[in-house]
Amino acid sequence: MANPTKKQKQRSLKGRTILLCITGSIAAYRACDLVRQLRADGANVICLMTEAAKKFVTPLTFHSLSGNPVYADPFSEHEDWSVLHTTLADQASLILIAPATADILARLAGGFASDLITSVILASRATVLIAPAMNDNMFEHPITQENIQKLRKIGYRFVEPIEGDLVCGRIGVGHIADHTAVLEAVRKTLHAG
Repeated sequence: MANPTKKQKQRSLKGRTILLCITGSIAAYRACDLVRQLRADGANVICLMTEAAKKFVTPLTFHSLSGNPVYADPFSEHEDWSVLHTTLADQASLILIAPATADILARLAGGFASDLITSVILASRATVLIAPAMNDNMFEHPITQENIQKLRKIGYRFVEPIEGDLVCGRIGVGHIADHTAVLEAVRKTLHAG
C-alpha cells in the first residue's frame, strides 16, 4: 500500500467533528454525499436537521450514513443529562450548513435561537461554513444578500451557490455548490492557519 502524500495527510479530517446542519431544501439529498465523503476523510459527522429538512430526507438516512444519532428536537430526551445545544456546540470543530435556505440565513442574521440548529450555532465558537441553496430570486433578493453580508461581517464563511437547474424549472444562481467544492472549503477552513 502506498504511503499517503503530504497533501493527503494535511487534508485529513481525522479527529475533527463536523456538525452538518441540513435545512428544508430539495438539495437536502445532496447532504448524503457530504456525510459519506466527510467520513471517508476521517471526520466524525453529527447531523442536525430542521423540521422542514425531514420532509425531504429522513433522519434514519443520516443516522445510517453518519453512524451517529441525528438531532432535530432541542427538547428530546437523550442518554445522559446534558444541555443538548451546548453539548453539541462544544463538540464542533466546524459547523457546516448544507443546504442553507433563505430562512436559516435570515434567522442567523437576526440572532434567533428558535430551533436546535440556530441555538447550537449561537452557543458555539466553531467556524460556520454555509452552502446556500434556494430559488434564484430568493438568493438575489436584497434582504437575503444583506443577511449574507451581515453573516460574512461576523466571520461566517460561504461556499457560493452555482448556476444550475432549480426545482422551480428555471436555470439560475441558487443551485447548491457541487459537493467537491463544499468538501474543499471544509478542508481549507479546518487547515487554515
